Parts: sequence; C-alpha cells; structure tokens
Amino acid sequence: MIFDLDGTLIDSVALIVETVTTSFRAVNEPEPDERAIRAISGITARDALVILAPTASDERIDVLLESYRAHYHSAKGVEREPIFAGGLAALDRLQASPATILAVATGKGYRGAITLLESHGIITRFHSIQTPDHNRGKPDPQMIETAMDKAGALHAQTVMIGDTIHDMRMAKAAGVKAIGVSWGYHEATELLAEGADIVIDSFDQLDAAIDRLLGAVDA
Repeated sequence: MIFDLDGTLIDSVALIVETVTTSFRAVNEPEPDERAIRAISGITARDALVILAPTASDERIDVLLESYRAHYHSAKGVEREPIFAGGLAALDRLQASPATILAVATGKGYRGAITLLESHGIITRFHSIQTPDHNRGKPDPQMIETAMDKAGALHAQTVMIGDTIHDMRMAKAAGVKAIGVSWGYHEATELLAEGADIVIDSFDQLDAAIDRLLGAVDA
C-alpha cells in the first residue's frame, strides 16, 4: 500500500493555503485564490509555483520558492499538520497483516517528508519514502515503480492511496489500483474522472476498499 502524505494521511490543507498566500504577499506577487492553491497540491513546489505564477520568470520563481520554503518552515509543526482522524488506526490494521508493506509517495522533498513522519513517530511504519528528490515527480509513475521494486511487489498487489488527481494519474500510469480520499485537496468527482477505482470518505472504509480491489484482481 502506497500512501500520499499531504491531504491524504496528513491534514496540511490550511497550512499550505496559508503558507502559499503569505509567501506570495511577502514578495509582492499577486496572491492566488484558495481553489488554485488546492489544485496544485501533490506536485513539486517549483512546478506548483510555475502554475500559480504563470507570467513569472525563472528568476522570479526562484524568489517565490525561497519565500515559500522560509514561510513553510517557520509555520509548520505537528499541531499544524496533524494526522487525519482514523489514520493511525488504519496503519495499525494494515500492519497487522505480515503480507502488507507500506510505502510513501509524496510531492514533498525527502528531508521534509522524513521530518514530518519522524515528528509523528510513524516513519518506521514505512518500508520506503519516495519523493521527487530521487524520482520524477507526480504524475510520472516512477515513485510507485521505485516503491514496488524496493518492496518486491507486483502491480496486482499494489494500491495507491491519495487525495489528488496527480495521485490518480500516477497510479494509472504505473498500472496499479487507485483509492481516492474525499477529505483532501481535490473533489471526489475529480478523482473518479482521473482514474480512481474507488473514493472513500473515511479511513474506516479503507480496508474494505483494498479488499474489493485486490480481491477483484485475484478473482
């Protein structure tokens, strides 16, 4: 099972929207609205800023990126990026099966992902942490392919769990099943349109969704 972080396992929506808005304001760049900010979650920070500031030069994007990183690191914290309700219990249930291997595929940088997972005390639950620092970014399938290779998992045994269309597109490109979650950055209708096999509304529904998808494959 491969989990996205922001918007899927970690509730970072308010922090990300606030940080992007503040970082644009700090360098006198027109602030994007919340809908635009939510739409870019899941891809690399630089790619996101290019979308949010389409007329900015490369040099201006560098300025925005530095502003974003500075404001994000000053604002983040466990209390600002909590685990979604039911997330820990879901990880416990999945790990109860010796055959289940957990991994992460996130648009965060590697250092940021490691720091976040360590701050919540859950880093040891994951067999590998895949980020754009060592793979191509979403929706390219490389993060999933790397996680599968490290785990020795087959396509038919792998499920991507995410909250954005970028997660769904990545899963489809990798040839694996995709579970969308409705509590993150993108709407359920968007996730289904971009390839989600199932969309769930709470972590309580995750086990049944996984069983349905992998059972259908096994059948």
